[in-house]
Amino acid sequence: MKKGPLPALQQAIALLLFLPAMLLSSCSDECESTTTFIVYEPVYLMRAELKNAVKVTPAQTLKEPGKIYTKGHYLFINEINKGIHIIDNAIPSAPRFLSFIDIPGNLDMAVKGNILYADNYIDLVAFDISNPLDVKLVSRVENIFPTYFGMLVNDTAAFFISEFVETQLKQPAGTDCSSAGPGWRNGWMTADGRSFASASVAQPSNSSGKGGSMARFTISGNHLYTVSNSDLQVLDISNTANPKKGEKISLGWGIETIFPYDNKLFIGSTTGMHIYDNSNPVSPVHLSTYAHVNSCDPVVVEGDLAWVTLRSGNECAGFTNQLEVINISNPRSPQLIKTYPMQNPHGLGIDRSTLFLCEGKYGLKIFDAKDHLKVSENLISHFKEHDAFDVIPMGSNLLLIGQDGLYQYDYSNPKDIKLLSKLPVSR
Repeated sequence: MKKGPLPALQQAIALLLFLPAMLLSSCSDECESTTTFIVYEPVYLMRAELKNAVKVTPAQTLKEPGKIYTKGHYLFINEINKGIHIIDNAIPSAPRFLSFIDIPGNLDMAVKGNILYADNYIDLVAFDISNPLDVKLVSRVENIFPTYFGMLVNDTAAFFISEFVETQLKQPAGTDCSSAGPGWRNGWMTADGRSFASASVAQPSNSSGKGGSMARFTISGNHLYTVSNSDLQVLDISNTANPKKGEKISLGWGIETIFPYDNKLFIGSTTGMHIYDNSNPVSPVHLSTYAHVNSCDPVVVEGDLAWVTLRSGNECAGFTNQLEVINISNPRSPQLIKTYPMQNPHGLGIDRSTLFLCEGKYGLKIFDAKDHLKVSENLISHFKEHDAFDVIPMGSNLLLIGQDGLYQYDYSNPKDIKLLSKLPVSR
């Protein structure tokens, strides 16, 4: 990976981005005091490097866990932008790290049969995990995610932005105020510390697994569905080891999550929930959009109800912290039927009317949701002692991921939920 100076084409791109700042600012005054500010500098990765960077390594401990996925008695935990841990969970009270797959730029994953699918920055990679101690890369589909980090290069460019690195800069007193500032660095605009580009009992061998509510990957039948910031990408995985790129459907901006239920896809965005009919899996059809205030929006569904959390204090720039219950009995006309105030809700899961809701640094809340109009009155448990990002309910065991690690709970008796194990973060 390289961080400046910029090659010629990159310089041209940066110049195009920098010109508006030059036109809008003509400050020539001297700064009266030293100013400290944060910028995000782009790091560039060559495509050739991308292909050579994927490899299997010995088991590692958790450091910065992200998404979770379960398939059979295996767990898969994303290490943000680094790769995927494979964990033997045959004994939930004693899970064992087996191996780690280095996948630069990885954030999401899904499994069908013995094939693991993952994002590798702009590409989709598929691995044979039939032997989790000897994982093999079996195929790569290039340019599936060409808008990673909002890059402005085309699909055949030799390089792309792999990440933005936080850098603290100081503007000494007496220097020209216009020479630097919190808004620009190498032509890349930042705002409030951000770049302009936002930054599942054994199953049949050919079955798919289960992800959490924060997932951007999901599998339904013989198709893998992925969502980017603006599109739904369909891939044919009838030949699991050889995924084929299918239709790409424009969804509008701010797309975040995807959740399958029956023959529908529920897609969460910063502005609402989209419902797509997936009866024809090669070409999902838009049925409706339920709009809400601008906020991050994971979705889960059970029966005729969709459960949506909205939260503040993140890249979605919203100010709302609440749980919404939406009637989807008529998927062409979803109706809000109840709103519950929350502290800072993240991911959620529901299983036979037991609702698991992650409240970030405020922990995990578990509700009896049989009466969806009285959820707040039926809090079963509140585990306040750990961070909670997302959950996967598995019938009797719950997987919970947060900044401090992976927790597993036995909720076979919802009124007596027991901690089974924890895989802590090692920093």
